[in-house]
Amino acid sequence: MAAARQPRGYNPIRDTISSLAGRGATDRWVMTAALLAVGGCYVVTGAGLRAARRAGRIALMSGGLATTMVAAFPQPVRGNGVSHTIAATIAFTALAAWPVLAVRRRSGVPALSLAAAASATAVMVGFLAWFTLELHGSHRGMAERGAALAEVVWPLVVALGARHAQLERRPAPIRAPRAA
Repeated sequence: MAAARQPRGYNPIRDTISSLAGRGATDRWVMTAALLAVGGCYVVTGAGLRAARRAGRIALMSGGLATTMVAAFPQPVRGNGVSHTIAATIAFTALAAWPVLAVRRRSGVPALSLAAAASATAVMVGFLAWFTLELHGSHRGMAERGAALAEVVWPLVVALGARHAQLERRPAPIRAPRAA
């Protein structure tokens, strides 16, 4: 929605998500609100995801807080803001690291296995490496969106897996015998 509100010349392949909330963006409040909402969701998910190890939950919540700081420190009209760049770096790094920090053996949650979490982190780190290589390239928007999508989807996968495992562990209800 925020990208659709931008004037001609905005290119989601080239331009970053942050530029949609940056000073000078058309209706920057749309992307600012989205960043605040996503950051808040990371915090709430981390706080409630008891199946994950504490270190992973703290990393997820830290990534969420840093995401809200990305919104609080918008990009300037030209160039990059130091505070914004620091907040974005912390957010992307914490959100890429949280899967391996959250691994809990015998949790009953497949996404919290070492293999699944290491794979998720590897994918996120791969996207971040691509984004870093594209900082001054023509595909930085696409690389950033890939990293952001992976970092949004993985908490959902883990939360749904934890919920499913919790439901599987519930004892079957006791049923009264049928009258003949």
